[in-house]
Amino acid sequence: MKAKDIMTQDVATIRGSATVAQAVKLMRLKEVRALIVETRSEEDAYGIVTETDVIAKVVAYGKDPKQVRVSEIMSKPCIVVNPDLGIEYVSRLFANTGVWRAPVIQGELMGIISVTDILNKGDFIEQPKLEHLEQELQKAISNARATNASLGAQSEQAVKAWDLVDEIEAEMLFYGAPKPEKSARELFQEPQVAVMN
Repeated sequence: MKAKDIMTQDVATIRGSATVAQAVKLMRLKEVRALIVETRSEEDAYGIVTETDVIAKVVAYGKDPKQVRVSEIMSKPCIVVNPDLGIEYVSRLFANTGVWRAPVIQGELMGIISVTDILNKGDFIEQPKLEHLEQELQKAISNARATNASLGAQSEQAVKAWDLVDEIEAEMLFYGAPKPEKSARELFQEPQVAVMN
């Protein structure tokens, strides 16, 4: 499952020149916890202003929200997410950076994704990452064997097919799978070595 599959497409945006009071009114109206701050030009970066920014930087210091601009309290540039990023990587990005939501951008603003989206819409319960990778690995091994048999072990396609198997096995180790004594490639090559001797 990817960021684009679970993101919220209806994104509330605001200008950096708006007041915090205007931002709070918009948050209440849209029932959101963050607003994406619009870019001023193509070279400009997106920003984000969250309910935490309002509380920690305005309310906590008794500042007048009608006198403080969004640009004074926003995060810019903000952490952004590619729409094709898997939700496990989005989750890790959030965990490593301490953010709870980020705009989904690919050339333009496509949506916003939050920890709530991941929790409520993610398929991590029905399809745990290791289970998904195990299925991918079996398909990749089958494909590598077939490519090896039809085009030969030294063919570019066979080498790439086995490289994919190696990559999936490495990713499984990263997610906590036990390390096998021998890789799928080594197991496949064993009988061939025995026959050659």
